[in-house]
Amino acid sequence: MTRISKYLARHLRHDPQRIGLALDPGGWVEVEELLRAAAEHGFPITADELREVVASNDKRRYALEDGRIRASQGHSVPVDLGLPAAEPPEVLYHGTVGRFLAAIRSEGLRAMNRHHVHLSADRQTATRVGARRGAPVVLVVAAGAMRADGHTFRLSANGVWLVDHVPPAYLRFPS
Repeated sequence: MTRISKYLARHLRHDPQRIGLALDPGGWVEVEELLRAAAEHGFPITADELREVVASNDKRRYALEDGRIRASQGHSVPVDLGLPAAEPPEVLYHGTVGRFLAAIRSEGLRAMNRHHVHLSADRQTATRVGARRGAPVVLVVAAGAMRADGHTFRLSANGVWLVDHVPPAYLRFPS
């Protein structure tokens, strides 16, 4: 299931054209088209396996709707997820690793090759995210203050908070 999930992430978030997929403006693709393209490129997936990956993914990375599938967030290809602006909690969290802290202190959190900066509603999730790249460092984001100052937040279908940029002034670093 992990291999299938990673395959989906690559082709629904970052590189759909590699297997001949064209996402619609909202990031959706027909399930049958995805299954056909995956099989044609040496990675056969059954419809049951696809449904199981979507249903069992603890991060709810994918959405299935009306015979279509899309990644819930994290795209580096142009898509408009159609997420409305949302009122964030006063504090959100971002997981990273120590080697990025100098750049974050000077530039804040940037989307890099994605559309948005990803923030978590709880410290535990941010810790897991940071741990994917090494010893995690959790930054505290003053989301309420950012919102009051005009920054727009969106909430993805899987509970990830999205914002264009987090300036350094809104970050609290561990001591």
